[in-house]
Amino acid sequence: MEHLDCSSFQEAVSRCLVRHKSILDCTSKLDEASARVNRAIAKAVTACGCLKISASRQTFPSDASFSELRNFTTSHLEGTLCPECRDVLESEIGRTLFYVAALCDLLDLDIEEVMEQERERLSTLGIFNLT
Repeated sequence: MEHLDCSSFQEAVSRCLVRHKSILDCTSKLDEASARVNRAIAKAVTACGCLKISASRQTFPSDASFSELRNFTTSHLEGTLCPECRDVLESEIGRTLFYVAALCDLLDLDIEEVMEQERERLSTLGIFNLT
């Protein structure tokens, strides 16, 4: 399989932007695609059963430092995606990535630059980035 970089993906998306070239169409389709990812995860749990969610409050030792907290957290997921649910999720996440790239294209943003800036923020701020 040929390696696909983000810029060539954004270029491919740009060539396909005909029907949803309006920023309003693009943002609403991005919301819809994101909702479909959420729905596919829910169906993997409720309809297929390949995943199970066992959620409860995250508990940490009282003496754990903030940087150690990741060692004590859980995803609340049990199981593994079956091939069918994996295919659906890959498709839905791909569609979401399409609309993210489309949004970057419409706003004249380079998706690789956006990703690089986020990577730099992560490198600089580390775990404090999302607090």
